[in-house]
Amino acid sequence: MTADLTIHAAYASVVEDDEDGFLFIGFAQGEEEDEPYALFRQPLTGGPVWFSVNDEEFGAEDAVQSITRDAKGLTITLRPEHLASFGWARSVAIRIGPHTEDADLALDALQQMMGPLLS
Repeated sequence: MTADLTIHAAYASVVEDDEDGFLFIGFAQGEEEDEPYALFRQPLTGGPVWFSVNDEEFGAEDAVQSITRDAKGLTITLRPEHLASFGWARSVAIRIGPHTEDADLALDALQQMMGPLLS
């Protein structure tokens, strides 16, 4: 299956924002503000996960149906009821290479955040 959107991650990050009470897990193609990224956000106390791609406007809470991990990275399948929030994209690929900074840390945190949705 070919994803509708693809991000070639150069950087990954895990940030706990105690002040706002959220855990952020991100994958970015570059360091510039206008470069593609995918972001997962969840309250530190648990609860629904917000997922967005490239812009806060292209995101939704509880939008992830499943995440498949393979040798190339991740493929996120979006819930059908949230496709309009992502410009009608059905899936997002995050390509993670051997030089993706902090990838292991982010993937471990994402496994904890998403639990059984990530296989």
